[in-house]
Amino acid sequence: MTSVQVSSNASRYGQDIAIRQFELTADEPASVGGDDQGPTPTELLLAGLGSCKAITIKMYAERKGWPVENVYVAAELHTTKNSSGEKQSVIKAYLTLVGDLSAEQRDRLREIGDRCPVHRLLSAGADIHTVLT
Repeated sequence: MTSVQVSSNASRYGQDIAIRQFELTADEPASVGGDDQGPTPTELLLAGLGSCKAITIKMYAERKGWPVENVYVAAELHTTKNSSGEKQSVIKAYLTLVGDLSAEQRDRLREIGDRCPVHRLLSAGADIHTVLT
């Protein structure tokens, strides 16, 4: 089980986040009334996706002995309308692989990145049950 703890802090929308031994802050930008003390929750989600893809790719390349020097992932959230006119969220992940890799290796690493746990979770969706304590 993975667990994090979140609690409001002294700023208007700021949240203190505790993850294992790490402490982070989430907030909203000043343009929407926040104090801009940290990334937005959506930015944190995109960072989770990008880092998961990069880690998964690095682990796979290590096991295969492939020369991956660096992995860069830029993740963006776009809102579009589908054919029925309803809003739809689309995440675009731009992957850059640095290393002496063949076209086949690059394509395989892209596929492997799409199999990271966060990509799978977001693609499949998850039931969320909020329990009042």
